[in-house]
Amino acid sequence: MREDLGITTLTDLHDQIIDQGDGYWIKIEAWVVPVSKDIPHGVRYALTLHEPYGKRILGYDNAHAVKPPKKFKYAGTRLPYDHKHRHVSDKGVPYEFKDAHQLLSDFFVEVDRVLKEARKS
Repeated sequence: MREDLGITTLTDLHDQIIDQGDGYWIKIEAWVVPVSKDIPHGVRYALTLHEPYGKRILGYDNAHAVKPPKKFKYAGTRLPYDHKHRHVSDKGVPYEFKDAHQLLSDFFVEVDRVLKEARKS
């Protein structure tokens, strides 16, 4: 596997809280771990967006395996650890981790979308 220079960027953001205005905030957690079959890129992460009262409304993490959508239930037995939670009650859907820079980009694009929707209501 090629070296992912974005891992340093991601881990440098560990424990950052980023104000998004109107009481919304982001928390970033990321640390290097040994490479394994479940975490082949060698970084544990949790990128979360929270509403003003603290409830997570969006998250990208690799804390646990998630079941793939039903249409892929026979596609293989590997349960991905990289996943995202698209709303409060979402149990998680698989996320394809390409590299750490792409993870950050995908997360912040999704943050912008969720905040835009939240501020409309």
